[in-house]
Amino acid sequence: MSKQRTDLRESVRRQYAAAAVKVTEGGTACCGPQAVEVDENFGSTLYAAEERAALPVEAVAASLGCGNPTAVAELREGERVLDLGSGGGIDVLLSARRVGPTGTAYGLDMTDEMLALALANAEKAGARNVEFLKGTIEAIPLPAGTIDVVISNCVINLSVDKPAVFAETFRVLKPGGRIGISDVIAEDTLTPELRAERGDYVGCIAGALSFAEYRAGLETAGFTEVEITPTHPVADGMHSAVVRAAKPAHAGTAFVPTAAKGACCGVSACCTTDERVTDPSTTVADAKAASECGCQG
Repeated sequence: MSKQRTDLRESVRRQYAAAAVKVTEGGTACCGPQAVEVDENFGSTLYAAEERAALPVEAVAASLGCGNPTAVAELREGERVLDLGSGGGIDVLLSARRVGPTGTAYGLDMTDEMLALALANAEKAGARNVEFLKGTIEAIPLPAGTIDVVISNCVINLSVDKPAVFAETFRVLKPGGRIGISDVIAEDTLTPELRAERGDYVGCIAGALSFAEYRAGLETAGFTEVEITPTHPVADGMHSAVVRAAKPAHAGTAFVPTAAKGACCGVSACCTTDERVTDPSTTVADAKAASECGCQG
């Protein structure tokens, strides 16, 4: 990875770690957790009041998204859903309620502070059908063909390698699986330079794809039935949008894209009872620790 990409990823990590710490430390105050400051285009106000009321206040306070993907993903009882960039866990907890005790909601995040906050929120919510994983959305630590639905809330625009995210998302979905994503997307007339003028990378603006780029990225990864619907403006020529697409029912699951090779830290069937190391000279725990990833929950 280039130094510029490494620096951008680290900037994103620091920003979200600081947000988690702000919420966690605020929880010790008499007035409860301090919400992360966002405008009306981002945050918990994009969720229905009854949804917010059913969750720990810390999960609501840590909400940083630009939409409500659980409202558009049409989750069903018994499904396995994965949230890319799960943060404080708001969408994982809402998903867990929708898929019920026979389903599972996974959250994936690269930030230790957010993972700790999400685990605490899951405990407070009494959610038993959730699991949080440490890793990046460019190398998802789950086996191929195991997820029914992938959701994400204003996170893919922060990735430094979006083709890898689309390829990995396609890989982990079962044939016939689908995505329901909220993300910031630019109008096709805006060049990358014009997008950067409207906001910084960490602020979910400069790194956003255009509508045409987003569609092309998904289709290149193998997705069909791509629908991108803008919901509200977040900057001049920039929109929060709902993205839906499907993995064809006839698609195979054996192929692993180049971007996904080596994912899950050298562990096959990662995060299942059948996980095994690919290198017999080490252990599962050591392999995960060496790459700073693994399952939590």
